[in-house]
Amino acid sequence: MMSAKRVALVTGASRGIGRGIAIELAKAGFDIVGNGRQYNPENNKKGLFEVKERVEAEGAKFLPVKGDISVDTDRKYIIKTAIGEFGKIDVLVNNAGVAPQKRMDILETTKDSYDRVLSINARGPFFLTQLAARKMIDHIGEYKKKPCIIFISSISAYVSSPSRAEYCISKAALSHTARLFADRLAEYEINVYEIQPGIIQTDMTEPVTEKYDKLIAGGLVPQKRWGYPEDVGKAVVALASGSFAYSTGLVLEISGGMNINRL
Repeated sequence: MMSAKRVALVTGASRGIGRGIAIELAKAGFDIVGNGRQYNPENNKKGLFEVKERVEAEGAKFLPVKGDISVDTDRKYIIKTAIGEFGKIDVLVNNAGVAPQKRMDILETTKDSYDRVLSINARGPFFLTQLAARKMIDHIGEYKKKPCIIFISSISAYVSSPSRAEYCISKAALSHTARLFADRLAEYEINVYEIQPGIIQTDMTEPVTEKYDKLIAGGLVPQKRWGYPEDVGKAVVALASGSFAYSTGLVLEISGGMNINRL
């Protein structure tokens, strides 16, 4: 039986942007399936179970699901568990992703680093979306509001950073993945969107805080501040709410204006 409330599956929900997305969706009335690679019920200070407490404080349900989206069996388990608990997935948010473990010049990038980043950032979301989309199609007539899929890519999908080439390539691949699924799923009225965050303050960007502080102070970001996970979360809510029903394939940049060409 399908849950009466809308249900969002958020990958990489244990921290950073994923955490912000889960909390904002909960505020908007969604129940949440939160996926993460780390699963420690004893830790409610950090990770999935801290997010669970925050989501439940908003009056929403939160189902924590362990899984690595780069692993075939884990992807199947994530979808099966979500459907088993709620009967449906209204919104899939492909957020999980990693940066290179070490930044290296493109002339030194290793095969191992390339394969690791691409398998998590591009291959994993592709096949997770394939699984989720099939479930959505199977039950499309039972939804009160049509489901949708949201990809969290990055401005790195089009901005060059030769010291982390594999990350940029993975986000460019994810960007086109969103476009392809938007095209294919349009006949079912399953809208697909892409959000491109800019410089967002998370534990992933913490090691380069000083670098970006200087760049932001120097004018790199027209709005002259870091972005925050809730900035991305609010954008997800806007898309998931159905306010952009005639805009499948939409690319929404959350970057403080970094997309503006300036002299």
